[in-house]
Amino acid sequence: MHSSTHDAISAVWRIESAKIVGGVARIVRDVGLAEELAQDALVVALEHWPTEGVPGNPGAWLMRVAKNKALDRIRRDRSLEGKLEQIGHDLQAQEALVAPDFVDALDEARADEIGDDVLRLMFTACHPVLSTQARAALTLKLLAGLTTHEIARAYLVPEPTIAQRIVRAKRTLSEANVPFAVPRGDELRARLASVLEVIYLVFNEGYTATAGEDWMRPALCDEALRLGRMLAELAPGQSEVHGLVALLELQASRAKSRVDAQGRPVLLLDQDRARWDRLLIRRGLIALERAEALGGALGPYALQAAIAACHARASTAAGTDWKRIAAIYDALAQVSPSPVIELNRAVAVGMAFGPAAGLEIIDELAHDKSLSHYQWLPSVRGDLLAKLGRHDEARIEFRRAAELAGNARERELLLERARAG
Repeated sequence: MHSSTHDAISAVWRIESAKIVGGVARIVRDVGLAEELAQDALVVALEHWPTEGVPGNPGAWLMRVAKNKALDRIRRDRSLEGKLEQIGHDLQAQEALVAPDFVDALDEARADEIGDDVLRLMFTACHPVLSTQARAALTLKLLAGLTTHEIARAYLVPEPTIAQRIVRAKRTLSEANVPFAVPRGDELRARLASVLEVIYLVFNEGYTATAGEDWMRPALCDEALRLGRMLAELAPGQSEVHGLVALLELQASRAKSRVDAQGRPVLLLDQDRARWDRLLIRRGLIALERAEALGGALGPYALQAAIAACHARASTAAGTDWKRIAAIYDALAQVSPSPVIELNRAVAVGMAFGPAAGLEIIDELAHDKSLSHYQWLPSVRGDLLAKLGRHDEARIEFRRAAELAGNARERELLLERARAG
């Protein structure tokens, strides 16, 4: 195969796979089967495009082939009769050999509250019946178009483990008869939280890797940003969707300044703000404005975005409005209380009102079992102790944090701070 054709197929698949799987899933009502049929269409492309050339609209070509395969499968496989009953008017159209475009029109006429195949696919892949790990893997596979190898490499997990996780996830969805639909009302709000959680989880793993040799995995950040932007287009009336996008854009704007030339971490206050991406900052601030314009109290993602906006608006670290950040953390602690939020609030309070005030909050968290293996608790405590001139105690905390760190770059940073006192 010509390398240029192979590259074109890979690029088209990465961009279009979610739409294709979603479009087919609407017909067969089974995510696993839909992915299989979409992959079959990809195989046809691999057979034909090298000799016939890449079609003018490759995404539409793949969608047409995949839907035709779905219709053939339904007509051929009588074991799907139960699913045929589910899709009502589609069955009549399919058995009469009506063109798939008409099937699309029928489905559009009875669309969900937010009627989009990709959105349905997103809600299905992030269904709470799956574990968080399974949701993340399936989302990256179906919506980001990543291969099993790419997902395994990103999470530093053996490829067979990821493959099994994805297979089990699809089987679980099928056995649980999870509907291929966007939920409504209260269920929509509850399920939306799951979708946002998975996208944020993917971004965070890319932004600060939990293990391995690299401080960041930019590809995961990019995929999470793409998913977030897609969700914002599909669900424009949801404030927290825009809040999450704002948070991701603003955090991603710092990516180039978060590591030095040797790949070592650079902490926020030490970063060269001239290297922050102004376009991403502008996009993030616009997304935050959209979240705020929808009215009502801001949710946890929008509040975190508001904190990130304070950093983005400060031209220097010294010019950061830490009192405002501390106040936003107070609000965030009310909306989404957690030990990690309290830890971050301690940092802001320490910056706004002095290290002793921050240390007071940290010492209250010292007995929280959920933070007993969280390296950032002793790390933050060490930083506050150092600012108070209690250097021997600070060294102990930094060494303890280094022992808990799973990421090699992070461990090096903490040991360096321990040596510096």
